[in-house]
Amino acid sequence: FIGWELRHPEPLMRFGIFRVRTVTGANVAGVILGTATFSMFLMLTLYMQQVLGYSPMRTGIGYLAVAGTAILWSGVAAQLVTRLGVKPVLVTGMTALTAGLVFFTQVSVGGSYVEDLLPGFLLIGLGLGFSFVPISIAALAGVQPAEAGLASGLLNTSQQIGGALGIAALSTIATSQTADTVAVGTAMPVALVDGFTAAFLAGAIIAAVGIGAALTLIRRDELEHVPAAEPVLDAAA
Repeated sequence: FIGWELRHPEPLMRFGIFRVRTVTGANVAGVILGTATFSMFLMLTLYMQQVLGYSPMRTGIGYLAVAGTAILWSGVAAQLVTRLGVKPVLVTGMTALTAGLVFFTQVSVGGSYVEDLLPGFLLIGLGLGFSFVPISIAALAGVQPAEAGLASGLLNTSQQIGGALGIAALSTIATSQTADTVAVGTAMPVALVDGFTAAFLAGAIIAAVGIGAALTLIRRDELEHVPAAEPVLDAAA
């Protein structure tokens, strides 16, 4: 497929779009964001239901703190990117996401929502709000209006690929750690927490890489050439 696209005079996906470093950076950050967040929500759901004994309904309600916080901070981020620029907002978002994952490494068998989950949820909500907005802008930096749809599609694909890879990798880490802990005679709830902790730590390391990607790949000069909103929407449609 790649060889055909590289040879065809009118490819469905022009790989030259990745010569724009900010577009590459946005997609790298998108993969990392998907990797960290998709797997994190899976691990947290399993923790709440299998360790804390939450019902599916209670688990879903617990996530409202993340959703509400993310909506709030997304509005703030949209204002800040016009004042401070994309890079500072994105770095702040990835840093908050990393901090939230680090916080979740201290979950315990006898944990509570207020002490073990809520502070992390608030950090994750901040991280998501401050990450999605600037990543969406950076993904269109230096892109011609005719390729705005391609750039938008690439970002969505990057996030989905990151999510799939993250769930596969971090689930493997959690399962392996849990199995090793059970093998030495540890009770299952404790073993599950050990597995989740290992997965959260791996997710935090991955999210920290996103900070580096934002710092090194996002370029202010390329961000000055972002297609207008209307052409982007038309192309994406």
